[in-house]
Amino acid sequence: MSVTVTPHLNFRGQARAALEHYRSVFGGELAVVTYADAHQVTAADEADQVMWGQVASETGFRVMAYDVPSHTAWEAGVIPVFVSVRGTDAAELTGYWEALADSGTVLTPLAPSAWAPLYGMLTDRFGVTWVLDIAVAWDGA
Repeated sequence: MSVTVTPHLNFRGQARAALEHYRSVFGGELAVVTYADAHQVTAADEADQVMWGQVASETGFRVMAYDVPSHTAWEAGVIPVFVSVRGTDAAELTGYWEALADSGTVLTPLAPSAWAPLYGMLTDRFGVTWVLDIAVAWDGA
């Protein structure tokens, strides 16, 4: 299995603008899934905000971002970044999860989600927030 580690930036309503800016700086392809696209709208005025977004270039630059929904506490500069670990092997990813969760705090248990066969979020014992998931292609449906 190969694993990629990507900075995952957290915004409140500015994720699309940030991703477009990073694309203008580094080049690459922009991919955006809104809350509406994923059928995960919790507030009508946030339907077009970014639930998952990414800029990836052929040179290896990669950054992810999303808009923290209003029902979730968020303060600029507080947990501004997740470390995203994507893989293709559930057993290997689960091993990483168990090691990172040791003496940490599970925020979202590692389990199947609407968008990935496995997805979970935790804060490790050092205060770093990690998102682990199985990589899947987004079909836009």
